[in-house]
Amino acid sequence: MSAPRTQSPTPARTFAQRFSATRRGARLARLLAAHQLTEWGHPHGSDAHDTAVLVVAELASNAVLHGRVPGRDFALFLSLDDSRGAVRIEVSDAHPAQPARLTPGPDEDGGRGLVLVDALAVSWGVSDRLGPGKTVWAECALPRVAQPGC
Repeated sequence: MSAPRTQSPTPARTFAQRFSATRRGARLARLLAAHQLTEWGHPHGSDAHDTAVLVVAELASNAVLHGRVPGRDFALFLSLDDSRGAVRIEVSDAHPAQPARLTPGPDEDGGRGLVLVDALAVSWGVSDRLGPGKTVWAECALPRVAQPGC
């Protein structure tokens, strides 16, 4: 007789979607991430929600602006771990170049995306992925949400 399976009391919840590597795709990634966080109990307007959505927006924007390969999409993966009080955000693209955190001058228009991610996320980094390209990930703190029936 096999041992019964046990489930974690607070399993990780996930969301995964591919998007076109366009400004519209980046916007849709941000909107769907915001919706998913709300579904997971972190409402629009809360600090944790808005922080995670801003990180998604920056990483998706970078994938479209700097990681775009013609004919290739980018992917968003969210993983909520209530036991750790964190959401892991992963954005994968097909471009091999590694992102660089810049220190732009006060008169420069761009270059602040990863500075924001570094300031808002608990941690972030870059990892290889299966196939071409890379995955840029970040973890953001989220307050624990009581589960129904607890």
